[in-house]
Amino acid sequence: MGGVTNLSDLSANDKQELVASLSAIVVGGSGELSSENLVKVAEASGNTLTASWATLFSSVVTSGGGIAKFCPAPGGGGGGGGGGGGGDAAAAEEAVAEKPVEEEEVDAMDGGINMFGDDEAAGGGDY
Repeated sequence: MGGVTNLSDLSANDKQELVASLSAIVVGGSGELSSENLVKVAEASGNTLTASWATLFSSVVTSGGGIAKFCPAPGGGGGGGGGGGGGDAAAAEEAVAEKPVEEEEVDAMDGGINMFGDDEAAGGGDY
């Protein structure tokens, strides 16, 4: 829709979609989001909105969790800047630090470590 400065510059479908979107924002922020309310808001703004567009937008927005899901608060979404990610890095390090270290069980009687150093296979008698 680049270069559009007036609603009359839009195609009929584009205009219906824009009017339905703006009506949903107005109604969703202040009342019950129904197709009837969308049509009323559109007419109050000097526009018309077909029942099919009103029904489509009211059902999609309502089933999607309300207008707040489609219009997050400022700073609530989008690309944003490349600011620090320290919080996530610290949480990741903590998760790694908490990972238990699994040690292999060695049976001392099966040729494992002999704490007295008299391993006959290695020459023994170190202590």
